[in-house]
Amino acid sequence: MRVIFFGTPEFALPTLRALVAAGHDVALVVSRADKPAGRHLRLATPPVVAAARELGLPLAQPTKLGQEEFAARLRALGADVAVVVAYGRLIPPPLLVIPRWGFVNLHPSLLPRHRGPSPIQWAIASGDAVTGVTTMLLDEGMDTGPILLQRETPIGPRERAPELEQRLAVMGAELVVATLAGLAAGTVAPRPQDEGAATVTPKLERRMGRVDWRLPAEELARRGRAFDPWPGLYCTFRGGRLKVHGLEVGAPLPGEQPPGTVLAVSSAGIAVRCGEGSVALLTDLQREGRRRLPADAFVIGERVAVGERFS
Repeated sequence: MRVIFFGTPEFALPTLRALVAAGHDVALVVSRADKPAGRHLRLATPPVVAAARELGLPLAQPTKLGQEEFAARLRALGADVAVVVAYGRLIPPPLLVIPRWGFVNLHPSLLPRHRGPSPIQWAIASGDAVTGVTTMLLDEGMDTGPILLQRETPIGPRERAPELEQRLAVMGAELVVATLAGLAAGTVAPRPQDEGAATVTPKLERRMGRVDWRLPAEELARRGRAFDPWPGLYCTFRGGRLKVHGLEVGAPLPGEQPPGTVLAVSSAGIAVRCGEGSVALLTDLQREGRRRLPADAFVIGERVAVGERFS
């Protein structure tokens, strides 16, 4: 097929490369504009832009998709389909009808569960046993279009968001290639989503990483894996901000101490009371502005005592 590809981050790279490897004619790659990043706010090039240049593909980085000039450029390409993978911006409705087969979007969840901007993180945080990838046709809603194909995979008991994202990116690339082959052969047909089963994920915000010790330790551990690397988990200790890089479910300990109370310290970590009588084991910590430390070194340096509280 003659394809227009929309994508921006690392997650989109396996699909772009898979389309080229499968022999599709990628007539144009559309990505977000370069933007300032890092402490010194130097312009950073999106990964998809770098890959398009490496592959020698035509490239566009429009600041506005709704301009007629851009729509005319797409119409002139005569594309069979547009493929969208983590582009990061809604496609205006007038563009959706330009390619023959419409816009095929890759979404890293089993739709209609976990629509929205952060499905990988919330699949882990929600305690889902399985997740997957979905190809769907874009419509005017957010992840509401009809489903084409799906493929599922179990979530590992200790799998973190970056690891799951990498696996889903590869799975998704394979699914997109299979979807285009099915559309061409007439073996893939769109089917509507079950609106009654739909859930929507919120955009990740820094405040979501604040540890609420009233939650069960299992939920806090899931959030630690889900919110890696950002926003991460953090709390307050002795009036200062503390990043919690490692939080696991600890062995049960007796008592009815308030949530956030230090129950025990050892070389394995700091045991802290959580909600429903559960115990979290903190294994990796970092004071703001200081280096990251394993819990045993943190305990020695801070002289953490049983009975103290994280807030």
